[in-house]
Amino acid sequence: MLERGRPLGANERVSTAGERIAGTLSDYRAFLTEFVRNYHTTGAIVPSGRALATALCRYVGQGRSGQRILEAGPGTGAVTSKLIDRMRADDELWLVESNASFVGCLRDSFEQRPNFRAVADRCRLVEGRLQDLDRAGQFDLIVSGLPLNNFSPEDVQRILQACSRLLRPTGVLSFYEYVFVRPAKMMVSTLEERKRLKAVGEILRDTLAGSEIDRELVWPNVPPACVHHVCLNEKWGQTPFLRFS
Repeated sequence: MLERGRPLGANERVSTAGERIAGTLSDYRAFLTEFVRNYHTTGAIVPSGRALATALCRYVGQGRSGQRILEAGPGTGAVTSKLIDRMRADDELWLVESNASFVGCLRDSFEQRPNFRAVADRCRLVEGRLQDLDRAGQFDLIVSGLPLNNFSPEDVQRILQACSRLLRPTGVLSFYEYVFVRPAKMMVSTLEERKRLKAVGEILRDTLAGSEIDRELVWPNVPPACVHHVCLNEKWGQTPFLRFS
């Protein structure tokens, strides 16, 4: 659990633009290091860009009452920062991250970054896997940065089942895939890898069918990404609304 954060005092020094840039560069170094060490669970060389973070947080801050939000795989906190900016005073945030290095980066952010410190008393940081979180039916929204196309079909199935278990009946899961990456990888991969990618693709297509309520193509991201917004526990039976960012 994250310890209760203290409010930013009036006489405390607010971070300068130079410090913010230094923090961003530090995040990039951490992400690149973990990409090299743990490609299968990191999945990207750099943190998510602003446009992708905005799309993933589309449903944060909506509705009349406060939301309990879960971010799965926050990494160094690129999406977390946008999520925090959209949170209302009665919203609560849980972060679940299995990478110890990224957990350390997040703890530093809650200690050092003003926007993180301002909401620290409403946030919980859990080091572990999403599948092991014992909070069934307690979340209104799950924002996922997990690289599903890097996992085995069995793990993808377990992660989606965990999301369904953790969400309230009308809760929404928002996750993304990089555009064209899976088909491109299938063209140059071994037979075994192609089988894995095909199976993951089939699981994701089955999940989206009848459950996807919104879709966003984020071209400015590197690489371009497609964000899916899904209501796993209710079949909406409608064609998703397609947005372009």
